[in-house]
Amino acid sequence: MTRHILITGGSRGIGAATAVACASRGWNVTVNYAADAAAAAATVAVLEAAGVRAQAIRGDMARADEIAALWDAAEAGIGPVDGLVNNAGIVAPAMPLAEMDPARIAALIDLNVTGALLVAREGARRMPAARGGQGGAMVNISSAAARLGSANTFVDYAASKGAIDTLTIGLAQELAPLGVRVNAVRPGIIATEIHKVSHGDEDRLGASAPMIPLRRVGEPSEIAEAVCWLLSDAASYATGAILDVAGGR
Repeated sequence: MTRHILITGGSRGIGAATAVACASRGWNVTVNYAADAAAAAATVAVLEAAGVRAQAIRGDMARADEIAALWDAAEAGIGPVDGLVNNAGIVAPAMPLAEMDPARIAALIDLNVTGALLVAREGARRMPAARGGQGGAMVNISSAAARLGSANTFVDYAASKGAIDTLTIGLAQELAPLGVRVNAVRPGIIATEIHKVSHGDEDRLGASAPMIPLRRVGEPSEIAEAVCWLLSDAASYATGAILDVAGGR
């Protein structure tokens, strides 16, 4: 069966790598992006070159109206969604909690927690067969920060990802009788642009490698493979699972 995968925050980093991995399996993909239309278009071009149907749709995943509009456009353009990658999220410059501005915390929670809940809510309304959908699978993108705490770096981000873990467990139980599996992937330190946001010009990737049991940072494609497995029928008995892909960290 041809799949249709919706990836929030899908224009760069782990989201874009996941889109490419989905296309390699012959799955159609809707890529959501917040602002970088050029990056989204470039990702779609790669997907179409792989022979699948693809589209890019702008939307702020912290806004309920734009989340609903994204699902509407995804379905109108390619058809019912039977795979969701709940990936959109942000981080902010590293600092202790005592130094964080309330506006920073609010913006992060709005997207990383409330937005993720609303994206998943829309999937819960549309994907089950009993509600007119085709069933399928959701994969939430968490972080190893959820269990490490990220002291003096970004405990706000870590806390937001702890919420994603809890969402995964609870929603998996709600949707299992309705034919929708819900799982999560917790990446470790992955070679993406997010580290420039949190650490500026500091070489976090190079400095982190010795602390990782595998002695290297991960690649976005390695997270993408884990996500695709959880989306696929090969993971048909997995729901409520949280898969660490963190090099042993």
